[in-house]
Amino acid sequence: MKLDIRTILAGGALAALAAFAFAAPVAENWENHCTKCHGADGKGETKPGRKLKVKDYTDPKVQAEMKDADMIKATSDGLKDKNGKETMKAYKGELSAKEIEELVAYVRKFKS
Repeated sequence: MKLDIRTILAGGALAALAAFAFAAPVAENWENHCTKCHGADGKGETKPGRKLKVKDYTDPKVQAEMKDADMIKATSDGLKDKNGKETMKAYKGELSAKEIEELVAYVRKFKS
């Protein structure tokens, strides 16, 4: 089989479309990975959320204190308490960098 530049570019375009098609929508990622602790509304008023003392993402003060880079790092690498116990799992193995950035933007929309 002879490969030319058009074949290579077409294959690359198809691969990019396939990756995009299989990326879950941000609302679905929020539902699947975040609501157990943070709640569907971002207030953190769930049993695990209260236990872990998660932040209320609807609070403008909380939103102002959060930096996107820190949120991306926390979502990617997870969080641990002062004793080293995991309080939020790392999602870099399950979500792409783009999906994590989309989750950060999604959290920003909870601000009252």
